[in-house]
Amino acid sequence: MSHVLVTGADGFIGSHLTEALVAAGHQVRALSQYNSFNNWGWLEQLSCLDKIEVVNGDVRDPHYCQHICQDIDVVYHLAALIAIPYSYVAPDSYVDTNIKGTLNICQAAMDNGVKRLIHTSTSEVYGTAQYVPIDEKHPLQPQSPYSATKIAADAMAMSFYNTFDLPLTIARPFNTYGPRQSARAVIPTIITQIANGQQQIKLGDLSPTRDFNYVTDTCRGFIALAESDSSIGETVNIGSNYEISIADTLNLIKEIMGSDVEFITEEQRRRPEKSEVFRLWCDNSKIEKLTGFQPEVDIRAGLEKTIKWITQPEHLKAYKAEIYNV
Repeated sequence: MSHVLVTGADGFIGSHLTEALVAAGHQVRALSQYNSFNNWGWLEQLSCLDKIEVVNGDVRDPHYCQHICQDIDVVYHLAALIAIPYSYVAPDSYVDTNIKGTLNICQAAMDNGVKRLIHTSTSEVYGTAQYVPIDEKHPLQPQSPYSATKIAADAMAMSFYNTFDLPLTIARPFNTYGPRQSARAVIPTIITQIANGQQQIKLGDLSPTRDFNYVTDTCRGFIALAESDSSIGETVNIGSNYEISIADTLNLIKEIMGSDVEFITEEQRRRPEKSEVFRLWCDNSKIEKLTGFQPEVDIRAGLEKTIKWITQPEHLKAYKAEIYNV
């Protein structure tokens, strides 16, 4: 059993990762972003909450990062601002959280003798694929302020490995989906609109392709990397090596939900032309070689699980399906 810290534990992937780590027998310290309501985000939903040490703070504060990294063996750094549309209007906040926050965590991990640091990247750093499937050597393309800050955060993290031998791995998940994902993502957007009885579903561009990964598979990838010494100093994709268009994904959701809704394009949901990432398809051969990891949940099974969770009345009412959530 190790003592682990999860930053961003109150979020979508972070809460699932926290849950998985507790189930695996680890002692978990979970960072929830400080707020005066003392709300712990998705951690509030976990049945294992009584086994988690929840702390409230902000990775933007270097002193606080030093505090929460004390007596920690492994850090999973997921805390970040991730909404791409919001990065168009508030880019400075992304610099503070994503770049400076990563610097603070790396410095604190080094100062406190942390044995492993898993830093979370994103497939958005690749931009629209220049070739497929996308391996870790693919050029990086900052097609949004969000992706630019994640490219910088990845570089900051890797500099601590190269300069100070901080034992870290950059985990680069492709498009994760599943229960607890926010309404700003396309899969919850379509499910909630259909579940609320809307006949015309408002969406952006349907032509881009994505490599969707069910959240439990993404979390398995994180843990596999943390347990693999051969991944230290490496950047590693976590994905399914399966490409599907947004249009085909949404038609699959329609089929599963037995819906005949019409999809319409709403201009405010489109990204600026040069900012849209049109194709993402993961080459996951590196993580398989390093750890033996392979995804377990295919797209249909994952969507069925996601639909079942979102459409439960107590969950559905938390989504504001009639509002475009950036």
